[in-house]
Amino acid sequence: MNHSIKKVSLSIVAMLLSATVTATTVTGDGLIIPIYPEGKITPLGVPEIREQLDKTGDAMIRNVSIATLELFRPTPGRVNGTAMIVAPGGGFVVLGYDAGGTAVARRMAQLGVTAFVLKYRTIRSAPDPMQMPEVHIKEMDTLMARAKSGSPVEIPRFAGEQHAVEDGARAMQIVRQRALEWGVDSRRVGFIGFSAGAFLAADLAIGDMVSRPDFVALFYGGLRTPVPIDAPPAFIAAASDDKYQPNDAIQLYTAWRQAGVAAEIHVYERGGHGFDLKQKGMSSDHWFDELVWWMQSRGLIGPAPGIPR
Repeated sequence: MNHSIKKVSLSIVAMLLSATVTATTVTGDGLIIPIYPEGKITPLGVPEIREQLDKTGDAMIRNVSIATLELFRPTPGRVNGTAMIVAPGGGFVVLGYDAGGTAVARRMAQLGVTAFVLKYRTIRSAPDPMQMPEVHIKEMDTLMARAKSGSPVEIPRFAGEQHAVEDGARAMQIVRQRALEWGVDSRRVGFIGFSAGAFLAADLAIGDMVSRPDFVALFYGGLRTPVPIDAPPAFIAAASDDKYQPNDAIQLYTAWRQAGVAAEIHVYERGGHGFDLKQKGMSSDHWFDELVWWMQSRGLIGPAPGIPR
């Protein structure tokens, strides 16, 4: 690979991970839940790395061997029985843990949703954050070429995707198993993913019934098929100026509707790949409100009968 292509690939990674957030008032319980028993998963063999971006303060996590859920409870009296697992993006190499994770979970908790941030396993990378794994650089080159040619229609699976899917499935099972403890209706457990996290969410949505979410929100993710006729309803969002996945939201929506499954799509004029909760003066600033309206229309934000408060 020549220097210029590698430089462009690294710039794509930076774009995929870009994130800034605004502060919110809800704080987490401080409860970190390992999703596997100790010794169950073979570690990467290198320490987990957590870094703060200078400009935004966002936490970026790499070399994740121990997958966890971080719990964000609503304030007392506001629990409505709905749960949401949040999966950050990062190409299965790094997790943009705050912008695509804790910031969203806090906002959900403000609405009475019991939220969890999934820290899923990543592939191994070097200590230098700009020294990306070779396999990931190749994946980014494929993504760039596909954005221009439209081929292949479905993005090849990423190197770290399977482990992340296993972690997501396990997280779904844990939340449902402990639903009563957390005041959650086990039939109202959703999954929201951003970028790589959206690929993970789509994989779960079309996967085994035992770990399939009850609803999904897919933000600048990509197509995974086949979509079964009993897939969960989906909220799909992206921006038309996404240079790396320009048509994927439409492909996702089309696949859901061809299967006869409920779906809603929002393709914003501007927002690029990685819009978040920070206001930028674009129509994509309103994605969270529109997600909330969609959840309200489906009865997902509101009290669930028989769930302890």
